[in-house]
Amino acid sequence: MKHWLLAACLCFSALAHGDTWTFALIGDVPYSDRERRELPRMLDAIADSNVAFVAHVGDIKHGQERCDDTLFEERQRLFDASRVPFIFVPGDNEWTDCIRVSNGGYDPLERLAALRTLFWQRPDSLGRKTIALERQPGDYPEHSRFRLGPVLFVTLNLPGPDNNFGWRDQASAEFLARNPAVLQWIKESFAIARQERLAGIVLLFQANPGFKKFSQGLAHRGFREFLDTLRHETQDFDGQVVAVHGDTHFSRIDHPLRDGNGKQVANLTRVETFGYPLMGWTRGIIDTDSATLFRFETRPWPPAPQ
Repeated sequence: MKHWLLAACLCFSALAHGDTWTFALIGDVPYSDRERRELPRMLDAIADSNVAFVAHVGDIKHGQERCDDTLFEERQRLFDASRVPFIFVPGDNEWTDCIRVSNGGYDPLERLAALRTLFWQRPDSLGRKTIALERQPGDYPEHSRFRLGPVLFVTLNLPGPDNNFGWRDQASAEFLARNPAVLQWIKESFAIARQERLAGIVLLFQANPGFKKFSQGLAHRGFREFLDTLRHETQDFDGQVVAVHGDTHFSRIDHPLRDGNGKQVANLTRVETFGYPLMGWTRGIIDTDSATLFRFETRPWPPAPQ
């Protein structure tokens, strides 16, 4: 009880003084030889900016590139060399798309198992410096959460373009097993944020779930329950919510979620990362003096000459 009270006092003291925290967001990189050469330089620049961590929201290779162990191991070494903690969320290019002949004709579930062994087996992040992660118990270690200041960050395995739903109206067995775990992790995380009176929550996942189609009642079945849950939990949360994804390679910051009447859900911000052929990163700032809590700045790479 004494430790909880001390932590609460420290938290409220920090909020009273208007503290700030920063983090970096990337995705859909590297896709080319040029991006592979540039990514270490960009990660060094990110580290030089004194962020608390960098999160990669999936697609660590081109969609036509082979899903071989050698590539996965090379990417793991690259990410683990980051000078700041490195969080990685899986994208479709590194597991669901691996069934393509051009990608090696792999079993996607075998490739996902390989990723789990390589990237999410240990209890902390990648990077030379690490942060402790709480992983979802059971079969989905890629689902994790951690705190930065008054904000809870949550990672999800939600791959584009259809969340591995399956063909037409027949949901795949993998989707039917994973989707309930995704929804439960979201609900538990929002419950923690409410219980601890956190100011914000950030969800990190790969797929663009189709906010516009959802507002029109046309959501893909692979994302319908996710978006229903996200909308319900966001509307029932007093703080700010950020949904970070990649997938469609269009850097943007907006407010695309609508309620059942078509009105904007104002406390949700969508951040989509840069994606090939445009390279860059997004700087996130948590500012307790700001009414919106979060600010975001896009940083194209390489930076423009001064």
